[in-house]
Amino acid sequence: MSTHTSEHHHGTAILKEIAVDYRPEVCLHKPEDDEIHITFDHRGGARWRSHHRFQYGTFGGRIKCPAGNTSGLNFNIYLSSLEGDKSQDEIDFEFLGKDKLSVQTNVYTVGCGNREQIHPLGFDYSDDFHEYLIKWSPQTIEWLVDGKLIRKEERKPDEAWPEKPMFLYSSVWDASYIDEGRWTGNYVGCDAPYVCSYRNVRVPVENIILTEEEK
Repeated sequence: MSTHTSEHHHGTAILKEIAVDYRPEVCLHKPEDDEIHITFDHRGGARWRSHHRFQYGTFGGRIKCPAGNTSGLNFNIYLSSLEGDKSQDEIDFEFLGKDKLSVQTNVYTVGCGNREQIHPLGFDYSDDFHEYLIKWSPQTIEWLVDGKLIRKEERKPDEAWPEKPMFLYSSVWDASYIDEGRWTGNYVGCDAPYVCSYRNVRVPVENIILTEEEK
């Protein structure tokens, strides 16, 4: 069972409202319990996000990925200035369905990524809830699992850096078509429905960037 200290959650609050970008019928939000659940089955998956963008801070939550043969699927929690925008800034945790013992991290700046790293977790990510946090500042990015730092990027002089205000996103989707199945494996689906569960998702209490309509 994972343990946490208040330092990890300094300056954050539970995310109480979400937007669902597609297929809301398979995304269950239980704000009274601080839980979100995405089901992937014959209907496909879903993607939820925070209502607001943020610029810097601590983001994440406790996640239990689906059990069974999840080959082909991608589960994730990540920051992005806008999903689908080819010039996005983005910071990722991605769980690849073919390998339940590792997690992938990545960072994009103005649409340029290719900074993937694979991190052995030391546990099966579907066995229990574990905490995954991203700490993003103007000078550093840190990825933490159950309070343990697994990766840190430090800004270098004249280096492009993710600076755009970003939403917190999460989705479950079939990524079999990417790299002919070599990334996440090929989807089998023998254990559907698959449920990815989130608890105590946190976002910064400050650094909220309002749209012109919200101001």
